[in-house]
Amino acid sequence: MRLTVVGSAGSTAGPDSPASCYLLEADDAAGRTWRIVLDLGSGAIGPLQRHCDPTRVDAVLVSHGHPDHCADLAALSVLRRYGPAADEELPPLPLYGPEGLDRRIVQVSGSEDAAAADTFDFTAVGDGDTAAVGPFSLTWARAWHPVPAVAVRVAGPSAITEGATTLVFTGDTDRCDDVLGLARGCDVLLAEAGWAHSRVNPEGIHMNGTQAGTLARDAGVGELIVTHVASWVDPAATLELAAVAYGAPVALATPGETHVL
Repeated sequence: MRLTVVGSAGSTAGPDSPASCYLLEADDAAGRTWRIVLDLGSGAIGPLQRHCDPTRVDAVLVSHGHPDHCADLAALSVLRRYGPAADEELPPLPLYGPEGLDRRIVQVSGSEDAAAADTFDFTAVGDGDTAAVGPFSLTWARAWHPVPAVAVRVAGPSAITEGATTLVFTGDTDRCDDVLGLARGCDVLLAEAGWAHSRVNPEGIHMNGTQAGTLARDAGVGELIVTHVASWVDPAATLELAAVAYGAPVALATPGETHVL
């Protein structure tokens, strides 16, 4: 698998990064490249086009219905319905996310009908649900956030070895047992730290750097990538806290960078 960071800014797009969006690619045994997108937050549809044709990805997985994670689903709908591939009768694009996400697409689009959502084949997912997309095996867990939210574990062929590899994306969540269980033993944990380096946080919204680091340590993950730090926050202190808690160096999710798993 290959993970490309398209956008990693928390809460809103920033001057140097769109909001949450990550591209996962993997090749199957026949050599066909499969692509799934994790989140499609505000500002992401433009730079995503540098890495792939968004209208032809194999699935989109959205963690929850806040605009910094799902707003550009409306833009993707426009691109599929009116862009260069509009006359090709593309099948509905598989979309996975919490209950009600299909309604959010219509709301963000400002549409009075369901046309914006009809371009997707939506499947509502929750705690313990599974699915397969090409060589990717997907498992979801409940996340702890003010709106229905999920974390996802993605297993697929390693681009480094001849075996498999696993990535867990927390989405937005406070630390909780469900996400800890999902992350246990994964090769890469892509963990949000929306509270950055703040020491005291309201419950049930985000993690800070220390919580992201302790989650990675307690889950025994192989690598920690910290994301969802607001664009107006210097990430250095957050990364330091995460590294101390994790007990090893950590990486920052940086737009344009590709991590080979």
